[in-house]
Amino acid sequence: MICPCGCGRRLELMLLKGVKPRWDLDVDQHDFPTLYPSVWVADGCRSHFFLRSGRIDWCNDYPSHETVS
Repeated sequence: MICPCGCGRRLELMLLKGVKPRWDLDVDQHDFPTLYPSVWVADGCRSHFFLRSGRIDWCNDYPSHETVS
């Protein structure tokens, strides 16, 4: 996915069982994705967010607390 902060960075999130770190992906009845756990970019823009029902929920430690959809 492309980082939702707008920096343009491509984020690769592993979904395969047995790989670490990895994320779980659920898609609801409206085809909106939810990822868990949160996504934290350790360098560069330092984004930290949850993707819940297709919406970005920023964590309090990210400089911008706006919700991007």
